[in-house]
Amino acid sequence: MAAALLELRDVHTYYGQIHALKGVSLTVHEGEIVTLIGSNGAGKSTTLRTISGLLRPRQGDVLLQGKSVGSAPPHKIVQAGVGHVPEGRGIFPALTVLENLEMGAYLLRDRAELERRLGTVFQLFPRLRERAVQKGGTLSGGEQQMLAIGRALMQQPHIMLLDEPSMGLAPLLVEEIFNIVQRLNREQQTTILLVEQNAQAALQVAHRAYVLETGKITMSGDAKELLQDTRVIDAYLGL
Repeated sequence: MAAALLELRDVHTYYGQIHALKGVSLTVHEGEIVTLIGSNGAGKSTTLRTISGLLRPRQGDVLLQGKSVGSAPPHKIVQAGVGHVPEGRGIFPALTVLENLEMGAYLLRDRAELERRLGTVFQLFPRLRERAVQKGGTLSGGEQQMLAIGRALMQQPHIMLLDEPSMGLAPLLVEEIFNIVQRLNREQQTTILLVEQNAQAALQVAHRAYVLETGKITMSGDAKELLQDTRVIDAYLGL
């Protein structure tokens, strides 16, 4: 198999004296949707924040396309091709939809390329085109999530980190968001690392999965197989 697009090797991350990640190792290959599931406080968001440089591993390393980025600042990791859609979306509420999207490609100086990327996002999210001049803060929760994903897509990332994209959304919108995740992967060839509380929905769209418990990976494998695993069903699926 080709070298991993993203690899974490024995990563230990701390908040002060709190040992949040305790030797996390995982890989994501190009073209995959990989999901990281676990209960609240397991370290899922911490893992994404470590990958994107918002937190530094105290031990271990993060590699992108085989190159170490464990000590790189966040803007360098963005430039290396990591798009991060944070928990809570993190859009700019006072900016318009269009301005939010343009912020996702703020380093781009080629206007024709900017327009091409905007066209791609608007094709994927027609509702954002309809609301292009509307302030981001006035959008519904589902539309704000689309905007956050669209903004990350404007970077044309090699890999997109999605943190709890279904949080706070009505069931119909949850289904729509996960359909979008699959379309991003299928149509845009976007590699995705998905952190999600809704384990059943995540396992249904992912190729592979890791289970994180109190900062440690305790299970991993084919997502469809884990969906049938009694330990995962009992702990996370509520069935």
